[in-house]
Amino acid sequence: MKIQAIELRRIGVPLVRPFRTSFGTQTDRDVLLVTVMTDAGTGIGECVALADPVYSSEYVAAAQVVITDHLAPRLFALDDVSGRGVQPALGGVIGHRMAKAAVEAAVLDAELRAYGVSLARYLGAVRDRVECGVSVGIAATLDALLEEVGGYLEQGYRRIKLKIEPGWDWEPVHAVREAFGDDLLLQVDANTAYDAASAPRLRRLDEFNLLLIEQPFVEEDIAGHAALAATMSTPICLDESVVSAAVAADAINRGACSIVNIKAGRVGGYIEAVRIHDVCAALGAPVWCGGMLETGVGRAANLALAALPNFKLPGDTSASDRYFAEDITEPFVLEDGCLPVPQGPGIGVDVRRDLVERLTTGVVLLRP
Repeated sequence: MKIQAIELRRIGVPLVRPFRTSFGTQTDRDVLLVTVMTDAGTGIGECVALADPVYSSEYVAAAQVVITDHLAPRLFALDDVSGRGVQPALGGVIGHRMAKAAVEAAVLDAELRAYGVSLARYLGAVRDRVECGVSVGIAATLDALLEEVGGYLEQGYRRIKLKIEPGWDWEPVHAVREAFGDDLLLQVDANTAYDAASAPRLRRLDEFNLLLIEQPFVEEDIAGHAALAATMSTPICLDESVVSAAVAADAINRGACSIVNIKAGRVGGYIEAVRIHDVCAALGAPVWCGGMLETGVGRAANLALAALPNFKLPGDTSASDRYFAEDITEPFVLEDGCLPVPQGPGIGVDVRRDLVERLTTGVVLLRP
């Protein structure tokens, strides 16, 4: 399969409500869509990088530059490219995993559409629907938090994840447990907001029987996570720290975590995401699928990934209306706490061209 052109399209998609985490508040998504045009057809991928380098060092504008200047020329030079061949071809470029993942997803979509094979089947999915949780941002008040959580439970979400930070941790978790009971599947996400000095605040959360505490410390602090895990009954889950299968194995073997959040964009693509899934399964560590407020393009691919056998916990693969009044694909609608895994060729969904055009803020067409 020969790549003939690559389109980089930026779109601005408003969120239905602000989403606040320990690293900032989002009111919209600046999305980079990557479309590869090949002699076998076209494919599309979504870059999950945020507008600013606050979740990771990557951000949307930089991803566009690195694809234009470094990734696209390497792919154009290939006479034959496949989804599995993308990462080896781009290996000379250090880092920039989110940009690479978007390109890989687009190539996989084109390749699998040409063969009439779904991404779910290609990755090894064993389910045709996926249990869904929802991520709840830091609220202005406890009453507002309880109202939001109650609304999601009424919609049927099977797990609640609360974003936390120092000063917003024990009280909101206590309030949610008191309001909705001990049977609620509940977990928290710190997004690296804590350090060893504030660890006692985290240990207080042991009383709430949480599924897990996600990424308490900075990415590089594997030893710190291992020390914390040894003092807590609540399982530690790593997110930002895990950028490859090798890092996942190291973290699990050192006792830094017993659960892993897999985000394909964070680890460089769906091929590496499957490797992490397999390594974690071999080491007895369950995984779940994280989210980056993706549109239907990224959500469809995430559902295919989340249908693999070691995804044991509900992920952040929420319905379209959790984030967007209008999605750029046909909306994903929650049914009995689950979303269907697309079964069509490639990612299994098509973009709504009229809406994408309306939301477009810029387009660049790259050719060899």
